[in-house]
Amino acid sequence: MLKKEILIKLIGNYYNALSYVSKPYAADKALYLFMKPRAGKLNEEQSDFLNTAFQEELKYQDDHIMTYRWPGPGQTILLTHGWESNSARWKRLSIELKKKGYNVIALDAPGHGKSGSKIFNAILYAEFINIVAKRFSPDIIIGHSVGGMASALFQHKYQFVNLKKIILLGAPSEFQDVMKRYTDMLGYNHRIVSQLQHTIHQRFGSPADSFSTSRFLETIESEGLIIHDQDDHIIPYNDALLLKNSFKNSQLITTKGLGHSLNDATVADYIYAFIGA
Repeated sequence: MLKKEILIKLIGNYYNALSYVSKPYAADKALYLFMKPRAGKLNEEQSDFLNTAFQEELKYQDDHIMTYRWPGPGQTILLTHGWESNSARWKRLSIELKKKGYNVIALDAPGHGKSGSKIFNAILYAEFINIVAKRFSPDIIIGHSVGGMASALFQHKYQFVNLKKIILLGAPSEFQDVMKRYTDMLGYNHRIVSQLQHTIHQRFGSPADSFSTSRFLETIESEGLIIHDQDDHIIPYNDALLLKNSFKNSQLITTKGLGHSLNDATVADYIYAFIGA
């Protein structure tokens, strides 16, 4: 842990120094670091599980999207994982859903698992989800962490008519807050922080504070379930309250002691009850 803290401090100090040479260049490097997954590749155990699925590769622009399908006669459920993870994180849930007769689909996010792209962000992830949704027509989406944010952005943008229910597990509300936690962790100076706002606006066509799961949910008619843990140290519990206030047709379930992963049998039971399994 100490080595990691030292490395983080060194990186932050390096970019801070770089900002006095060129603010735009330093901010570009800082944004790339933010969007570059450092994990999420498959290990042997995860590959063994995912090899039980029908695998199909789809395409978005120049990037390939790896999908996994465990077929069933019931409704189609799409699973969207979070940052530095992959589709194998759904192992226990997908096995049970398949037993209950659901048609289960999962995808690897951009730059994760077997999907392409050197970078990751919720905007690109939403486009991946849209390609997968057009192929498999999900009735239900279950998204963890930023997978939930990307799922909300997908539905906000494309208003997929078949989507009846959205389940958000430990999802962030405001991208601006996520970015602040990143810049605080690295100890970036004001030069980089202010330039990042300009760079994001220029790169994505909108200011950072416009990327808000809460705002996306305001336009969504699907029925929603939000599950968030009080002890989530990655995405604060207050984010769940913001989501609940915006998602008009939703309910919030609060857990205690499960942390950010929410990979627990009690959470699975809440999901089964919500989807009528």
